[in-house]
Amino acid sequence: MNDSLVAPSEILAAIRAGQSIEHLDLYRVDLGELDLTGAHLKGLNSIGANFSGANLSGADLSGADLRGVNFTDTNLTGANLAKAYLNRALLYNTNLTDADLTGAKLQVARYDRYTIWTEGFGYKTLGAIGPNAVLNGAYLNTANLRDVDLSGANLLGSYLSGADLTGANLQNARLSGATLQKAFLTGASLRNASLNGVNLQGADLRAADLTDIKIEHVESIAGADFSQAQGLSDDIRSILLGRSGAELDTWNAFTRRTTRQSLTS
Repeated sequence: MNDSLVAPSEILAAIRAGQSIEHLDLYRVDLGELDLTGAHLKGLNSIGANFSGANLSGADLSGADLRGVNFTDTNLTGANLAKAYLNRALLYNTNLTDADLTGAKLQVARYDRYTIWTEGFGYKTLGAIGPNAVLNGAYLNTANLRDVDLSGANLLGSYLSGADLTGANLQNARLSGATLQKAFLTGASLRNASLNGVNLQGADLRAADLTDIKIEHVESIAGADFSQAQGLSDDIRSILLGRSGAELDTWNAFTRRTTRQSLTS
């Protein structure tokens, strides 16, 4: 087979016929819902492809370039993903039971509470984004993290300037020392999150759930917008309103409201 554009049906026929498609460029191809059980896809280039709902149990994807691939609801039971590039891949509700993930790259791949991992595999410390992930000091500036589930995650000293965390679940997350300058946290849940020492300069926290947050020794709240924030206790509000006038009277460039106005209106 050559590198010209081919239809998913032709790819499937080739796989079933035992033909190698190792050198075929499957950039953004749609192979969702297909039965690719035991397929030989070693070294495959399929950046941005859609495998959602597919059956890839026992498939050989070792060394494959799977950056940005959609594996939502995909069966990868027993698949060989050794040294595969899974950066930015979607692993929502993905079954990775007994998959070989030795040396796999998972930076900024997304998983959720329904993702099933190979027993004993240390996915939490490999840069993937999901519940209880360990992302201390991670560089996530301007990242699109809308609606992501980072509940219980460790984000100590992480860099999230300009990141879009709209609607994100950050319950019980540890964000102490994190940089959240100009981050979008609109409607995010920060229940019981630790925000000690954070930089919230210009952050958009409108309608965020701030119930039981811990927020001491903040670096800056200049221009942060807390309008309609939920669960903000009188004690925390008082601490924030005790900041300098220079911070409280700074405009948020996006919402056109000062921090003081957002805390008192």
